[in-house]
Amino acid sequence: MFSFARNISFPVRRELVLSRRAMRNRNQKNAFKHLENAHVLGQLSTYWHTRVHWLMFVWAWQQHDFRELRGQTVRLVGAITKTAIGLLPTGNTGGSNVSAFMPMPLSTKHHSIITRARLRGDCHR
Repeated sequence: MFSFARNISFPVRRELVLSRRAMRNRNQKNAFKHLENAHVLGQLSTYWHTRVHWLMFVWAWQQHDFRELRGQTVRLVGAITKTAIGLLPTGNTGGSNVSAFMPMPLSTKHHSIITRARLRGDCHR
C-alpha cells in the first residue's frame, strides 16, 4: 500500500466503522453520509477509492436503489482506472446524486486530514 493509502487508512476506516454502525441501527441515510466522508478522505488512493465505491454499491444493493447501483458501477470502473493517473474531482462525495466529474469544496476537517496524510502521515488526531 502506498504511503498516502497507509496514512489515510485510520480516518477512512473510522468513517467505514461509523457507516456500519449506522446500518446496524437502520439509519441508512447516515450510513451513506459516512461512506461519502470515507470517499472524500480516501479518494487519492486507488485502494480506498475503489473500496469505498464498492461499499457504496453494496449499500445501494441493500437499499434496492437501482439508480445508485448504476452510478456506482460506472464509478467503480472510474476509481479503478482513473485514480492512479489523477483524474479526480477533488472533494466529490462519490454518490450518484452528483456528477462524477464535479469538484466540490473540502470541509476544513477533511482538508486538514488529507493534507496531513499527504505530507506527514500524521492524520490520527
